[in-house]
Amino acid sequence: MGSIAVQLRHVTRRLLRAPLFSAMTLLTLAIGIGANTAIFSVVNGVLLKPLPFGDPERLVGVWHTAPGLGMKIMNASPATYFTYKEEGRVFENSGVWNGESVSVTGLAEPEQVDVLNVTEGVLPTLRVQPALGRAFNVKDDSPGTPETVILSYAYWQRKFGGDQSAVGRRILINGRAHEIIGVMPQSFRFLDQHPALLLPLRFNRAEVFVGNFSFQGIARLKPGVTIAQANADVARMLPMLTDRFKLPPGFNAKMFQDAKFGPNVRPFKEDAVGDVGKVLWVLLATVGIVLFIACANVANLFLVRAEGRAQEFAIRAALGAGRGQLSQELLVESVALGLAGGALGLALAYAGLHLLTALAPSNLPRLEEISIDGRVFVFALAVSLLAGIFFGLIPAFRFGRGQLGAAIREGGRNSSDGRQRHRARGVLAVVQVALALVLLIGSGLMIRTFQAMREVRPGFVHPEQVLTLSLSIPQAAVPDPERAVRMHQEILERIQNMPGVSAASVSNGVPMDGNHSNDPVFSEDFPTPQGQIPQIRRFKFISPGYFHTMGNAILAGRDFTWADSYNKTPVCLVSENFARLFWKDPAQAIGRRIRESPGSPWREIAGVVGDERDDGVNQKAPETVYWPLLIANFWGDKVSARRTLVYSIRSPRTGTPGFLDAVRKTVWSANSNLPIANIKTLQQVYDRSMARTSFTLVMLAIAAAMALLLGVVGIYGVISYSVAQRTREIGIRMALGAPRQTVQGMFVRDGLLLTAAGIAAGLGAAVVVTRWMAALLFDVRPIDPLTYAAVSAVLIAAAVLASYLPARRATLIDPIQALKTE
Repeated sequence: MGSIAVQLRHVTRRLLRAPLFSAMTLLTLAIGIGANTAIFSVVNGVLLKPLPFGDPERLVGVWHTAPGLGMKIMNASPATYFTYKEEGRVFENSGVWNGESVSVTGLAEPEQVDVLNVTEGVLPTLRVQPALGRAFNVKDDSPGTPETVILSYAYWQRKFGGDQSAVGRRILINGRAHEIIGVMPQSFRFLDQHPALLLPLRFNRAEVFVGNFSFQGIARLKPGVTIAQANADVARMLPMLTDRFKLPPGFNAKMFQDAKFGPNVRPFKEDAVGDVGKVLWVLLATVGIVLFIACANVANLFLVRAEGRAQEFAIRAALGAGRGQLSQELLVESVALGLAGGALGLALAYAGLHLLTALAPSNLPRLEEISIDGRVFVFALAVSLLAGIFFGLIPAFRFGRGQLGAAIREGGRNSSDGRQRHRARGVLAVVQVALALVLLIGSGLMIRTFQAMREVRPGFVHPEQVLTLSLSIPQAAVPDPERAVRMHQEILERIQNMPGVSAASVSNGVPMDGNHSNDPVFSEDFPTPQGQIPQIRRFKFISPGYFHTMGNAILAGRDFTWADSYNKTPVCLVSENFARLFWKDPAQAIGRRIRESPGSPWREIAGVVGDERDDGVNQKAPETVYWPLLIANFWGDKVSARRTLVYSIRSPRTGTPGFLDAVRKTVWSANSNLPIANIKTLQQVYDRSMARTSFTLVMLAIAAAMALLLGVVGIYGVISYSVAQRTREIGIRMALGAPRQTVQGMFVRDGLLLTAAGIAAGLGAAVVVTRWMAALLFDVRPIDPLTYAAVSAVLIAAAVLASYLPARRATLIDPIQALKTE
């Protein structure tokens, strides 16, 4: 230890005497280590940290499959909830939940807030207790009892100022009084939900039927129970559904048997994280490559520095210094630099995390868990040590006893360098170019993906001109469903008459906002075999003028009219891909009849409209059926109406000061108690669907730019050092009449040879590596000839420039001065 301490003092003095070398090395390492630490902190927070609940490894999401309906993943339902709760053998506790928005009145200005609807078993399953008051019990979750609510900590602070006497008070939710029974802890987080309130679902078991798979299930496994055992138990219970609960009108037990419902119990963490892991692991691998390139660059610098000390090492070896002692000295210096670079990189990572989380897509889960914690610190320390050892080993191996003896024979630093010295630096430069090529190709593929996604017709135009907001008319305020729809129409007409508004409509959701439902569709022309359920299709509920507002075309037939709703006319509209699926030609679909269940009346297709990329521009447009806002005999309801609707308002004034205020005043001129919520432009909804691709593209582009810069610097360094070492040779060549172009070409050729070798190796690696990116790409293949060729051309151009600059400097050497220096 004493010897190492002495060496550290010597290392510090040497590094201080070489400030340019030290600064370049530290900055290069800090960027590489900092980038890796920042991305790892995201991976750690999102993927590696356990969920913030007790024994999180025993939490599972209870999903299902229905291969008979073509569904690989299917939600839970009230029927499955009661069956698993009453008959389950493997769950310690279980529940179902969903999210929605409600209106809250009586607390200053009316507002619409997000809520988490839960059964009484959800919070015990999570092992979460309110910070104040109590959790829901069976009575709270039963119909016909006084209605209760639990506040989130943020809502409690915002509306009640943290007053503990809020527990026991009543607030109006959707026009009905609810008693506040508790306040959630400040630390409570649940997936990507940000609810202001928690409400009990209050299922009436006597009215539950098989179906309504629109809830998400959660359960806690009993100690020692495995996922496989849980799936087996769910599979045992699924056949009980048709025996224990009534069937929807027109359905029979065989239909559900042929749907082949199966279990899909999986770790709850998969629900929390989703498929974002693919992106994050790709990004971590990407910045890992950047660090490797940075280490190769630093290794080149170390080689140059060590070769400058070759005579010193040779003399010390001749005086008895062992190879191990000299190698240890080089490693101490490299590890010290690695740790110093790591410390600086950790500081950069801490600062960069704020930028990284700002750039991250808004739907990136668990953002609040991302931080520099102990695991991230250990990661940064390990990376720093490994980096220091990596770039220190190369000069340590380089200066074996054979090389030290050669150094004495060769003499001073100005001797022409041998092949072996060039080879080590050349190999490092080739590696840098190869890795830079891989990252540039990855970035190029993401650029092609982004371009392809931007060229997709999503089912709307000029989204920046469309303002969207949601309004809800509670049943308690307006019991009659037709009156609720007429109130929406009245508000809509007032908005349409606003100055500058070119179109406006309402619907249960706009493209890509996630507000939709999925149900089977029966076709009169293509009867489903007896006892079978047809494929599931997308359902949407819209007003007249919806497609005009979106800028989507009606390809055949007509749009809805308000009379269709009020007269309960049995009509619908379908998307182009739905029409082509059944009748090949959109025009042939007009007049055909479909229905949502065997017990419903047939409904005539009145129009065919362009497809909507409702699940995102990178997903296939779903076959969609559009229904009026008011429908008779729909899924067993005498009259079905949409009370919570999204208003879409197209105007060139969108985004200008005062436009939103004018919309608010217009809405409240019709009803001052209606809260306005979820205010955003359609452009923001569209950007959200592109957010993950944009984030990946930006991060890969930054990494690729860093890799390109480091690769070019590596080539520049090799050629520059070659020029410095061959000064005498250049002087002799030029003294003998060699043209400047010939001397320049000699060094440019060396640079191009290194680049060509790097490109050849990089192309082979890219073919393998980019296959891992296939899930992130859209409308472009991992092996895309255009991208590969363009990236190679960019690298060659950069290499020519990096080689030309030192080559040009070589031709400015005065032959007489070059010979005199020898």
